[in-house]
Amino acid sequence: MSTSGVTVVTTDSERKQFIDFQYTHYATDGHFIPPLRMDQKKLIDEKKNPFYQNAEIKLFLAEHNGEIAGRIGAVVDHRFNEYHNTKTGHFAFFECIDHQPTADLLLRVAEDWLRDKGMEDVLGPTAPGMMDVIGFLVDGFDKDPYILMPYTKPFYEKLVTNAGYKGEMDLLAYIVHKDTVSLERGQRAKEIVKRRIPGLVVRPVNLKNIKSEIDIVGDIYNETWKNNWGFLPITKEEFAALAEDLKLVLDPDLAHIAEVDGKPVAFSVGIPDLNQIFKTMDGKLFPFGIFKILFQRKKINRFRTALMGVIPEYQGKGIDALLHQAAIEKALPRGIHESELSWILGNNQEMIRVAEKIGGRLDKTYRMFSKKL
Repeated sequence: MSTSGVTVVTTDSERKQFIDFQYTHYATDGHFIPPLRMDQKKLIDEKKNPFYQNAEIKLFLAEHNGEIAGRIGAVVDHRFNEYHNTKTGHFAFFECIDHQPTADLLLRVAEDWLRDKGMEDVLGPTAPGMMDVIGFLVDGFDKDPYILMPYTKPFYEKLVTNAGYKGEMDLLAYIVHKDTVSLERGQRAKEIVKRRIPGLVVRPVNLKNIKSEIDIVGDIYNETWKNNWGFLPITKEEFAALAEDLKLVLDPDLAHIAEVDGKPVAFSVGIPDLNQIFKTMDGKLFPFGIFKILFQRKKINRFRTALMGVIPEYQGKGIDALLHQAAIEKALPRGIHESELSWILGNNQEMIRVAEKIGGRLDKTYRMFSKKL
């Protein structure tokens, strides 16, 4: 470690320290769910993560009083900048003790590196890209996060705003609980939508044909989200990697594709909340974690609707509510009584209305921050 307080991560042991810091940093936080260490390792692996085919990253560790006190990544996502015609860098993987000078130092070294790369502003936190786990939690610290949603320290907002950052976009998480959802109302809505669109069929995702199903989801996603804040088209390689990851967790009762006269027009992907199992695993899949997942899956009683899209010509016709309804109807008999719709952009009034219409209530807010360089 250098005496300056910040080290550029270059060796395997420093990479290990970079990953390990998150686990020790949250060791006493009852609501932190340790992510799988093998996944965290892959996220920063420039050879194994397809994200880095079009991106660069530099990792930094900070030290205070002789101990590791924080970490940060600086990321240039060339595809993001080409798509949005911007020169935006990202700060990623930010974790820090409640010590403003350490936070300032971490953010400054990341900003300096991004400035040297020609970036004009910075947005974060990402992990490493905009299609990964993003944002700081700004309310809802008294609850466990759902699968692939962050849990961060309450003082992070203060640390970054004191360093000159401002809130850029809120990401909302809505909870739908069996006690607040009206199945009768959902059934009536389903009948109205099916009368309006006679050729509409909602079917479960076919796990035996997962590659072509993922292609369908990818095409609809890229078409649906293209005008949304922060959007970046997902490449075939990224979707292939996603398909590989999803194979273990995808549940056809919770993931559906809507077709009109045989043509796919919408999808919804719900994921069982494996965080309920991960909570007891300390981020280790081996040697026994895999058995925990296999044996305890039936005890999972909540899921997260993580991805959803309706092609433009069918938006506003109630298909999104129908997809939620399909998952809820399958989930309830299995003892799954709660779902999270996350995240929804803070400015996406259409999706907020859908969430509220099916009985959702705002449960957590995450926030992205930005700064001019």
